[in-house]
Amino acid sequence: MKKHTSGWVEMKAAAVNVGTVGTESRRDQLVSSVLYQAVVGLDVSDRQAHYCVLDLQGEVAVEGVVATKETSLRVQFEGKARIRIALEAGTHSAWISRLLAELGHEVIVANPRNLRMISENDCKNNPADARLLARLAHVGPELLSPIQHRSAKTQNDLALVRAREVAVQTRTKIVNAVRGIVKSSGYRLPSSATSSFARKAKEACPGVLKPALLPLLRVIEDLTREVELYDKLVAKKADSEYPETKAIRTIHGVGPLTALTLVLVLDNDRTRFRRSRDVGCYIGLRPKQRESGTKSPQLGKTKSGDPLLRRLATQCAQYILGPFGQDSALRRWGLSLALRGGKNAKKRAIVAVARKLVILMHRLWISQEIYQPMRGVVMNPAAA
Repeated sequence: MKKHTSGWVEMKAAAVNVGTVGTESRRDQLVSSVLYQAVVGLDVSDRQAHYCVLDLQGEVAVEGVVATKETSLRVQFEGKARIRIALEAGTHSAWISRLLAELGHEVIVANPRNLRMISENDCKNNPADARLLARLAHVGPELLSPIQHRSAKTQNDLALVRAREVAVQTRTKIVNAVRGIVKSSGYRLPSSATSSFARKAKEACPGVLKPALLPLLRVIEDLTREVELYDKLVAKKADSEYPETKAIRTIHGVGPLTALTLVLVLDNDRTRFRRSRDVGCYIGLRPKQRESGTKSPQLGKTKSGDPLLRRLATQCAQYILGPFGQDSALRRWGLSLALRGGKNAKKRAIVAVARKLVILMHRLWISQEIYQPMRGVVMNPAAA
C-alpha cells in the first residue's frame, strides 16, 4: 500500500477476466465500457478530508489527505478519469458533491443515519471511515442509502428560511429564561404573545430585577423586529420567485413560510416523488416499525428528513385543530382521531393531520388546484 499526502497516483484500469474464450479485442471493449476507473472513499472533516482509492478489483491503491478547500480538491481530482466517489452527508457535502460532479465524476452522498457500521465501529478513525466508504461504494451504492443534495440556488434561498428559524429559536430561549428568572424570585409575568412579550414584561418586571432583565428585553424587541422583516422577505420571495406556492397557501392555516419551505426542501422538483404519500414519510411523520414475529408495537414517528419542515407542518396542524381553525374535512378527521384513544390521542391526531397536510400541500403544488375544504364530505341536505 502506498500513502500520499499530496498529489495523485494515476490509476490503471484493472484487467477484466473474460475467461478462456475471450479475445484481446473483447477484453479491450469490456475495459472501455467501465463507467469509472477507480472508487474513492472521502471522509470529510472541517479542515481536511481523508481519501482511500480502490482499483476496480477492490484493492487499496492509494490513501492520503487533502485540505477541505475548493482549490485543493480541484488539484486532486481535476483532469482525472471518471471516478466513483463516496462521502457522507454533512456540512461540506453539498458544495463538495457539486464540485466533484462538475469535474465529471460520479458522486454518491451517503446517508449517515443508515451507516451504523461506521458510526458504531470500535476502531473508528478518519482513514478507516474513508476505507469503509470506498468498499461500500465498490460493492454497491445502494448500501450507502444515497441522498440527493439540493441545487445551489435552492440552498441559498433556503438559507433565508433557516436564518429566520435561528432568530425565532433564540428569541424563544431568551423569553423562557426571563420567565424562569422572574419565577425563581417569587414573581410571575403575565401571559402574552411573543410579539408583545417585551412590552408587557417591562411593565410587570420587579424593580429589583430590572438591571438584569431590561437588556434581555431589548434583545427580544430587536429579534421581534428582525423576525417581522424575515417574514416580509419570505412572503416577497414566495410571490416573486415561487408563484406556484399560491395554490398551497389556499389551505386555511398554511402561510408563505410553510409553503415556501416545502418547495425548497423538495428542491423545487415536483416530480421528485412519484406519490404524494411519500412526502409524509420523507420528512419523518411516519410511525416507526419494529415488527418481530407476532409483535407489532406502536412507536413514535421516525423524525427523519428536514426537522424545520416537520415542525412547521406540525404547527399548521395545531392551528387547523385549534379554536381558530376553519371547518374542513381535514379538521373533522383530525378531531375524530383526537376523541379516540387515551391521553395521547390529541398528540397522535396532530401528527396524523400534519402528515395528511403535507400530502395535500404536495398534491396542490403539482396540480395547482384551489383547495376545497369540504371535498369528499357528504353534506346533509336538511342541515344545508
